Amino acid sequence: MIKTNPHLRIGQREVESVIAMTELVSGIDDQQGGRYARPMAASFLVNAIGPYLKAEAPDEVRRALLSAAADHCYLTGYMAMDERLDGLANRYYLKALELSRLAGDELTFCTTLRGMSVMHGDLGDGVTAIRLARSASAASPQAGPRMRAFLAGQEAHAAALTGDRALAMLRIKQAESAMEKAESQAKAFGSYDPSALHYHISQVRYELDDLDGAIKSMQESHQAREPAYRRTRVRYGAMLAERKFKAGRLDEACTDWHRVLDEYPLVQSGRVDDRIREMQTLMTPHLRNPSARELHDRSRSMAT
Repeated sequence: MIKTNPHLRIGQREVESVIAMTELVSGIDDQQGGRYARPMAASFLVNAIGPYLKAEAPDEVRRALLSAAADHCYLTGYMAMDERLDGLANRYYLKALELSRLAGDELTFCTTLRGMSVMHGDLGDGVTAIRLARSASAASPQAGPRMRAFLAGQEAHAAALTGDRALAMLRIKQAESAMEKAESQAKAFGSYDPSALHYHISQVRYELDDLDGAIKSMQESHQAREPAYRRTRVRYGAMLAERKFKAGRLDEACTDWHRVLDEYPLVQSGRVDDRIREMQTLMTPHLRNPSARELHDRSRSMAT
């Protein structure tokens, strides 16, 4: 239980300020990356949300505050993961689970479990990723179609990481079906949209050794992505280039990587940095090729 401060009382206005700040920081993160946005979120968490959580409040306001604080902790954890501060991200995620449980906020609880699954998948830990993805799905039995697609897409990717082809394909079909229903309705959940679904399909195909299919789906993801998500566009653009390179399409890959480098200086993201380093590693054996040499030299000059 959280101890309360009898000398401080809050109302719905403070809850709305937490929601507004979370939305503001989320937009900055989408454009500029976690390394830029997380310090703002962390400072607000300590200096505003912390005291609010200890303040006196009516029960309805307290539940709303716990829910808003949980969402803010989840976002802060996601940005820490984007920085590649995975231990710190996990601590924020655990706090988000605690707060959302206290609030009875099923949506944020399962979203956080899903975020933890993404983190472990990025680290190559498919076993933990699939366990967390299943827990996320189980935590939200009454989810609407967009949320079901959101959860099924991650479970499909995690299953593919473990080599479970049958489960991965089943979950992708479920995600596609749920997304079709969701798109026929008003948008109701965050940023999970056809672009995100195509990304999950690409990830599943890639892990199941369908390289051409993975490239096709990643291109479809790119075409469907909203302009606001620059950090995602840069990171996934680099992943698309990597896959084209592995398919022997060197010139196309170099063209895509140059597009990535056009926006790379605008993004502060450890996960994007990982992709640039991977590109440099892949190019090193091919420096006799003029396109590869030009790309490699450009990326090194930007890093310097």
